[in-house]
Amino acid sequence: MPEGPEIRRAADSLETAIKGKPLTDVWFAFPQLKPFESRLIGERVTHVETRGKALLTHFSNQLTLYSHNQLYGVWRVVETGQEPQTTRVLRVKLQTAEKTILLYSASDIEMLMPEQLATHSFLQRVGPDVLDLSLTAEDVKARLLSAKFRNRQFSGLLLDQAFLAGLGNYLRVEILWEVGLAPQHKASQLTDLQLDALAHALLAIPRLSYNTRGVVNDNKHHGALFRFKVFHRAGKKCERCGGKIEKTTLSSRPFYWCPGCQV
Repeated sequence: MPEGPEIRRAADSLETAIKGKPLTDVWFAFPQLKPFESRLIGERVTHVETRGKALLTHFSNQLTLYSHNQLYGVWRVVETGQEPQTTRVLRVKLQTAEKTILLYSASDIEMLMPEQLATHSFLQRVGPDVLDLSLTAEDVKARLLSAKFRNRQFSGLLLDQAFLAGLGNYLRVEILWEVGLAPQHKASQLTDLQLDALAHALLAIPRLSYNTRGVVNDNKHHGALFRFKVFHRAGKKCERCGGKIEKTTLSSRPFYWCPGCQV
């Protein structure tokens, strides 16, 4: 399943395609959304917001389309008039004169009024987004030490969207390796230095992944690129200590770590 950085990059591509341009055609598959088709013609997408793995497509008439891709949903950007060859089921079409964005296969789709944004069950549950630049390491440290999260093992906590939205399995693996912590630890067991390191990594690694993953940088001395240090590297040598990376299953997801330096 895509994690926060991949969802944010998808949102960026949707914004690039149609943001600020009048909608010339709107189509929804679900009957409860049909009344909104005519209300959106001529309106504009003002911005596409991410809340972890959910997308909020905001329109100029104050309506917001909530969508969560879950396992199978996917957005596509096409030239207006094109019809992609796919076996996926179309759920949403937002068309402008030049570009059209299409949502396939998703089932969790709603149209929200402004007041509903504040009371939506998923949006109420989800924690702050790791890609929200207003979120600081101090904020994250406070959440780690809060009564709700301080005694949760990191193996489960770092997959819980109520803790921080946008984290997922590969980020869980890479963050814990970066700070040298085993997955069974809890925030209540850490020193202040460990807490600071973890709080910074919980923001820095997702943001590095968002900014650079998939980008080829020929100048190796200019900035850092995101690459997996342990994820999908079972049996290979740990870059930090030379030990062997191992694989197990934690919280029903594959987990990779180095027993030599994650203690």
